[in-house]
Amino acid sequence: MSADDDVAPGDGRDETEAERLDRNWNEILQETRVVQTGTQILTGFLLAIAFQARFAELDGFQEAVYLVLVCIAVVATLLALTPVSMHRALFRRRAKKRLVATGNVLLVLTLLAVLLTLSGTALLVFDIVAGRAAGFTAGTVALVLGLLAWFLAPGIARIRMRRVG
Repeated sequence: MSADDDVAPGDGRDETEAERLDRNWNEILQETRVVQTGTQILTGFLLAIAFQARFAELDGFQEAVYLVLVCIAVVATLLALTPVSMHRALFRRRAKKRLVATGNVLLVLTLLAVLLTLSGTALLVFDIVAGRAAGFTAGTVALVLGLLAWFLAPGIARIRMRRVG
């Protein structure tokens, strides 16, 4: 992605590259704030499950899914917090272009980790409540819907925008 990818001639913006990078960084931070809250709530929910009375009734498969989900949720939270940490480490080092590019990648990876956590959580909850088949169905539906909404639909929109532009 080049620095000019989000600039269209005649779009009314008259900004320098530094101003554009600042705007892009602020947009990444706003999106990160939304994702951080969700990942932290989801991680907290998963951690609380282990302290419920029914947790002892989980079978081996359910325990394995639970532990994998905790790991993925922790990774999602770490990924979501990394742009902030990077900004602190690179503050006033003229690294905004690197921060924007890396922040974008980290945010996409965070969304992927959140999607895996959400679909896995659907699998686990439905497996416990309604059985293994319902669990796999719910997890698969959540995964497919997330892939469609978060990755495929924006990809299609980008392709259509290129054809028009």
